[in-house]
Amino acid sequence: MKGKPWTVDEEKQLRVLLAENKSVRAIAKVLGKTRDCVRIKIARLGLEVVVQTEKSQRTTTTSASWVLPCELPSIEEELKVLAAALKSLETPNLDKTEVLRLRGIIQGVKVYQELLADYLDYRGLDSELLEWREKYADLAKKASDVASKSAS
Repeated sequence: MKGKPWTVDEEKQLRVLLAENKSVRAIAKVLGKTRDCVRIKIARLGLEVVVQTEKSQRTTTTSASWVLPCELPSIEEELKVLAAALKSLETPNLDKTEVLRLRGIIQGVKVYQELLADYLDYRGLDSELLEWREKYADLAKKASDVASKSAS
């Protein structure tokens, strides 16, 4: 079920509240919308949420937009992310949300590594196929040249 559409004023107020580092929960309360609704709008507008958590005094930045990287991260880079997430899990008194976020990162890295391996296998096959096509084209051209010389 869809709610009522966002007004221009509500979008402006959302931007202001984000600039003031308000949490998604606080923004939802001010705007009279659900947190999920606010998160979706933030994602659609390509905005970022920066929240200061009271318990841990850490700042969490979440990019709400899907930006495709120009290059894929290497396995080494992803292993570093994995190591950092595992190390962060050792921090005492983490709240449930942070633990779930870190576990999600760990699971994401595992999936990425599997998909990257498949992708690299695919790229290798694709490269080999292109090489064979070039060799075939060269052989076909040579055969055509021999046939045309024989005909003359």
